[in-house]
Amino acid sequence: MSSPLTRDEIFQVIRHQLAEILEINEDRISEGSSFVDDLDADSLALIELVEAIEGEFSKGEHQFRIEDDDLEDLRTMRDAVDYVVQVLGVSQ
Repeated sequence: MSSPLTRDEIFQVIRHQLAEILEINEDRISEGSSFVDDLDADSLALIELVEAIEGEFSKGEHQFRIEDDDLEDLRTMRDAVDYVVQVLGVSQ
């Protein structure tokens, strides 16, 4: 059985996915980065990010899902990381 992810590992996974989607260097993305204001992500890029996050953190029978009602609250990298940490129950 694999060891639980750390908060930093979750950040790294999301940052890598976002950099791929936006075709930018990962170094441009910090925890405080706003998806729209700092990184110029459009709604299509954000949908791709949600799908990538759901795919990365779904394991076997357990499907990781970002609820539609929660999407509007995910405005920054920190918001996204905090959301995944909370859903996965990662100790901070």
